[in-house]
Amino acid sequence: MEQSEKTTRRPWIVGVSGASGTPYAASLLRALLAAGESVDLVVSRASRLTLLDETGIAFRDAHWRDDLAQWLARGADGKPDAFDPPPLDEVRYWAAGDLAAGPSSGSYPARGMIIVPASTACVAGVALGLSKDLLQRTASVTLKEGRPLVVAVRETPLSGQTLRQLVALDEAGAVVLPASPAFYAGAVHIQDLVDFVAGRALDAVGVRHGLYRRWDGSLGGGREQHGGGVGPPSAAP
Repeated sequence: MEQSEKTTRRPWIVGVSGASGTPYAASLLRALLAAGESVDLVVSRASRLTLLDETGIAFRDAHWRDDLAQWLARGADGKPDAFDPPPLDEVRYWAAGDLAAGPSSGSYPARGMIIVPASTACVAGVALGLSKDLLQRTASVTLKEGRPLVVAVRETPLSGQTLRQLVALDEAGAVVLPASPAFYAGAVHIQDLVDFVAGRALDAVGVRHGLYRRWDGSLGGGREQHGGGVGPPSAAP
């Protein structure tokens, strides 16, 4: 009997590279799981150093579930236990050095891939097709299979070389999504700015979420929502 489409797991692959911005990845992961999506997670070796620096969390292959739960509970301001960590039953973790992992093949069923944050080194590797680790290999597979690829680049300023590589990714079919928060949604806390970027990444792949207030054509809507821009930090989703 053929396995039905309903029972075939088709995850979103989330790649986390070494750029600053690990709270973006945490927000995105929480929202994907809250939406009932399955997730395959690839954390690059460089990103572990960034995660340790930004959160104090040492991400370990052998203890990834405990470390991920701790990461997803942390707020963008660094406070622990800011969120209730979601159930991780729908998360599958792949080590960055495992080039024989499922996502390294185009036959592996996946909806697409989101790289958040994406470093300039990651951008270059994907644009040039280097496949030096599982994250880059999976991105190359995503492009060749015609699946959605979102690259949330987090760097400033951008050199001409990186700009050319981003254009190459755009021409290859990727969505280039700079980690550029907006303020019209009425942000009053750093978490609001982080959630905006994660929400825009989810918009790019069509995953529903409630991470930010959408523009409705009403000037001043963000200020009205938070009483003139003064209010408490945004609540956990």
